[in-house]
Amino acid sequence: MRTTIGYILESIGYVVGAQGLVSFASQAFFGTEWGWMHKVVELPSTAYLGVVVVGLVLVVGGVRMRRAPERQGVA
Repeated sequence: MRTTIGYILESIGYVVGAQGLVSFASQAFFGTEWGWMHKVVELPSTAYLGVVVVGLVLVVGGVRMRRAPERQGVA
């Protein structure tokens, strides 16, 4: 179960991080809106860098959860 949750967190992290990076790049360099994040929330371009950090935290958390040893429960 821990492995499955880790993969899910990691996958969500990749999507969130990529959308944050695309949104930042489109606003900062091209002055347009790319991706779907701007349809959900309107943020200044620098705030999208925070979204990238949140995505990285989710990826790292998912990888650590997958690689952690399974705990032996007392039945």
